[in-house]
Amino acid sequence: MLATAGQAEDRFGIGRAAAPAEIAGWNIDIGRDGSNLPPGNGSVERGRTVFSEQCAACHGDSGQGGGVGDRLVGGQGTLASPKPIRTVGSYWPYAPTLFDYIRRAMPQNAPQSLSNEDVYAVSAYILSLNGIVPANAVLDAKSLAAIKMPNRDGFVSDPRPDVHNH
Repeated sequence: MLATAGQAEDRFGIGRAAAPAEIAGWNIDIGRDGSNLPPGNGSVERGRTVFSEQCAACHGDSGQGGGVGDRLVGGQGTLASPKPIRTVGSYWPYAPTLFDYIRRAMPQNAPQSLSNEDVYAVSAYILSLNGIVPANAVLDAKSLAAIKMPNRDGFVSDPRPDVHNH
């Protein structure tokens, strides 16, 4: 059984319970349904600018990949082929997870440095490049969560129960 922070203090005489503000700084995960998406919004147009400044060096000018970063665009209809092309547009099942990944891990040289507005904008731009949202789209928590990705139904459900460490 895993001890809680308070139990660890009592049992071992070391450490302290994390303060709510400290936990909040790490509690940034976004659910596939869009739960925990932050306030803010971003346009495809703004995303084009941010992508050019922060992402293109690794992912190519239009998300075509090359160099360090993966290809982000194209590949629709290739997943069942002998040479599938896994991109945001062909493979990712949920749009909010794109926001989550960009916010946590990008740009690679400065993860978590983009504002929420810039992450919404880059998400909008990448989704637009894949033909999933129009070129004039402005995304926020509600509209991003409502996007049905082309491969939403392409994953096999895992029937195993969740395991909790109690």
